[in-house]
Amino acid sequence: MARVSNARKRQGAKPAAAATPSSAADPAHNNTTSSSAKQAAGSGDRPVRVYADGIFDLFHFGHARALEQAKKLFPNTYLLVGCCNDELTKRYKGKTVMTQEERYESLRHCKWVDEVIPDAPWVLTQEFIDIHQIDYVAHDALPYADTSGAANDVYDFVKKIGKFKETKRTDGVSTSDLIMRILKDYNQYVMRNLARGYSRKDLGVSYVKEKQLQVNMKINKLRETVKAHQEKLQTVAKTAGLNHDEWLANADRWVAGFLEKFEQHCHNMETAIKDRIQERLGRQLSKGMSAGLVQQPVAA
Repeated sequence: MARVSNARKRQGAKPAAAATPSSAADPAHNNTTSSSAKQAAGSGDRPVRVYADGIFDLFHFGHARALEQAKKLFPNTYLLVGCCNDELTKRYKGKTVMTQEERYESLRHCKWVDEVIPDAPWVLTQEFIDIHQIDYVAHDALPYADTSGAANDVYDFVKKIGKFKETKRTDGVSTSDLIMRILKDYNQYVMRNLARGYSRKDLGVSYVKEKQLQVNMKINKLRETVKAHQEKLQTVAKTAGLNHDEWLANADRWVAGFLEKFEQHCHNMETAIKDRIQERLGRQLSKGMSAGLVQQPVAA
């Protein structure tokens, strides 16, 4: 692998008269230095190998923009992207939504990525850099904790050896933000999936919760229907030239009466559900007590 250290760059930048006699007399040495400099700039035949890593859970455009920046660091860049496996991620960061295979596959479909490295290490080592012939590591400049537990920056080693290239984060989007949006509107997403045919077991909700959400779905649908009818009635009233205030008062009474009856129906339904659950629990308790009596030994 061709690398150019800072000292070697400075030496190559000196005028020819300042070169050592051995290097000045050795054309092969000069050609090698020139070739290495070109490769480091991405203008030679060999592309600059840039490495970016992460978890990439719920892969989104913020991830893609960071990888785009890494890919465009040099005119000729080969972008390697490392992705940590599930075990490592759960140990140091927490549970992911997507499995490791799903995260790897998402990266393979990003147009900026040339190669995906599965089972990437949490902390980079010189050995890993040498194996993959990495010239630079690209990431945002925020400090990320390593595995020591001492809040050390995971990219500290790379920064010290001069191989770190900073990328910018995209404000307003992150995996944590997406998860928070789902949690905030949890009931709505559960209701949506119930309507699409998922069972309560698929969604991990209780029997009572399922029935409550189904009632909420019907109420929301009813509200939409009532609103649509109100708009139609307003149009009819205007067309017929009726008094607007008088019509609104009548419409409000009609809607209020209808909603009162519907809410009473929903209350009756909820009561019936609770009674049904209590009845089931009572039967199960009776069966348990009967089984206990049967198992008791008969006195001689």
